[in-house]
Amino acid sequence: MRIGEIAALVGVTSRAVRHYHHIGLLPEPARQANGYRAYTVRDAVLLARIRRLTEIGLSLDEVRDVLADDAGRELAEVLGELDADLARQEREIHERRQVLALLLEAPLAPDGPLSPALAALLEKAPATGSPAAAKDREHLALLDAAGGGAGAEVFAALRPLAEDPGVLALYERLDELAGAGVDDPRIAPLAAELVAAVPDEVLAVIPDGEPSPSGFGRVLLDDYPPAQREVVRRVMVALAERVRTRVHRRTP
Repeated sequence: MRIGEIAALVGVTSRAVRHYHHIGLLPEPARQANGYRAYTVRDAVLLARIRRLTEIGLSLDEVRDVLADDAGRELAEVLGELDADLARQEREIHERRQVLALLLEAPLAPDGPLSPALAALLEKAPATGSPAAAKDREHLALLDAAGGGAGAEVFAALRPLAEDPGVLALYERLDELAGAGVDDPRIAPLAAELVAAVPDEVLAVIPDGEPSPSGFGRVLLDDYPPAQREVVRRVMVALAERVRTRVHRRTP
């Protein structure tokens, strides 16, 4: 194979192949009498491994270390590993297409596409013009996008809460704090009622230590004005304590 052929076979550019030669990552193959490089199947396997390792985020120096550890392995073993990796990619593509098919079956929301679990949750939520409720929906969409499917259990557990008409009144009270200060006397009772409204079924699917006013929780808190932020912070702290208490009760 010539350089253009091996590059096309592996899915990289000829320029990338030359760069790998230049930095010593891919050994120079033997040259034919006319001066052209003559690549073999082993060269193609090595180039494919370099491409795969860089695709998963390894630096070229890290790739060099991995390849050094692989030196001396039989070609059949390397080919078998590449075949297994392709099979894994096929499974992942199939799973993503299944999720996509479910998304296409459901009406697309303005802030979509949403996972089937979140779409089912929001479908049960009553219509409201509350800014706080709209913000909550945005935060759920963010969790949905960033969680890689991890929020499905939480969304399912939130269904009874979404269907509770009393939650709308809590949202309205949170809206009323939009311009208030952190010393507003309405903060503490509202936070307590919001905590009490969260069913135990939701706590059962929340990891220990969450929700937390750091990490993902910090992103959410920064989205609120002062008084509302204090309400949400207190809710996070109280729910995290409820989760810890629940976990400790289950621990023998």
